[in-house]
Amino acid sequence: MPRLSDTMEEGELSRWMKQVGDEIHKGDVLAEIETDKATMDLEAFDNGILEQLLVVAGALVPIGEPVARIGDGSNIVTEGAAPATPAAPAAAAPAAPVAVAAAATPIVIPPADTPTPATPTATQTGELRTSPLARKIGREHGIDLHTVAGTGPQGRITRTDVDRAILAQEAAASAVPTAPPAAAPAAAAPVAAAPAVVSADSVSVPVSRIRAVTARRLTESQAVPHFFLTGVVSVERLVAFRADVNESLAALGTKISLNDLFVRASAVALRAHPEVNASWGDGVILRHNHVNVGVAVATDDGLLVPVVVDADQKSLGAIAAETRALAGLARTGSLSLAQMSGGTFTISNLGMFGIDSFTAVLNPPEAGILAIGAASDVPAVRDGVLVTVPTVKITLTVDHRVLDGAVAAAFLRDLTTLLEEPLRIVL
Repeated sequence: MPRLSDTMEEGELSRWMKQVGDEIHKGDVLAEIETDKATMDLEAFDNGILEQLLVVAGALVPIGEPVARIGDGSNIVTEGAAPATPAAPAAAAPAAPVAVAAAATPIVIPPADTPTPATPTATQTGELRTSPLARKIGREHGIDLHTVAGTGPQGRITRTDVDRAILAQEAAASAVPTAPPAAAPAAAAPVAAAPAVVSADSVSVPVSRIRAVTARRLTESQAVPHFFLTGVVSVERLVAFRADVNESLAALGTKISLNDLFVRASAVALRAHPEVNASWGDGVILRHNHVNVGVAVATDDGLLVPVVVDADQKSLGAIAAETRALAGLARTGSLSLAQMSGGTFTISNLGMFGIDSFTAVLNPPEAGILAIGAASDVPAVRDGVLVTVPTVKITLTVDHRVLDGAVAAAFLRDLTTLLEEPLRIVL
């Protein structure tokens, strides 16, 4: 089991793509692995014959644990081999009949994109056709997939099918009349908390895997001792510089955004302040050799942070093209784990929403994240004349375990200078 993300401790081997006895070539996809961020392919590192599957599909496997054996074909083991698809979950106890009051407010279940079969579809061996993500969501919400009708190809159960089943289950729970609780026995065993009830004036929205991981990571960040530093940047020259660059690059079809300039400026400042391009790791400070700037992107499923690798070594045009491509992949759910890993500093920009200033939550294990607000005109006096100058408020959130206030302030000061003298950004 390889490590496929910075935060991965174990992976779920969702599905075997090869069987015992198959000829394997380097680069062939052996299995699908679901991590805390996405579902990725496990590729073969060598040529040979797949001699044995060591784990069952659907099992959680720690990093470094063997999952299969590839050899010359002389030691093929078929007995006890892992099945190609995970065993179906144990059937839940049948629910008691539910009486629905005539005046109960109906809960609308979103229709599926395709017609739903009358009964769930299983393979000839009795195993359900289901996606790894649908299986995991169903397990987390206690859904028996045998009762879910699949709308995917050949009756495959998809995430949408499971989400609809969750809503239906919660709707049924909300319609059960509340009865006085019976007296509990003196030595009653602990009882699991009941699921949240959907009332007539609220609706339960299933949480996507991305949203769940984001919630967990950001909750972890609250345990980090941190502080905030805010500065005001005059962006008059930066805006003019951007206009000049875009005019000169118009024939090439390249367009630079203000956010691209912030990415490049931050990368240059990080190169000059390696103590900021660092993270906390098990009692030591890790100073990174590469300046990899993450750019927070909002998607329908949650927040993703694709990473511009070696941003201090790339031109403005290259950064602009890369950030645009990464943002597009993020919004379509097509980012690979490699494109979201290895960040050493993050930028979060809400200026396009008209937010003047805000504080961003640290993205562990990085030591800093920069929050960028909207440009706004402020009055200033030049040569005795009152004028307006466009400014932007930037706020740096800092891991106090890695950086002290004076060091972080020096970084923010130099970053402000770069932004106010934009020609220095391209040097």
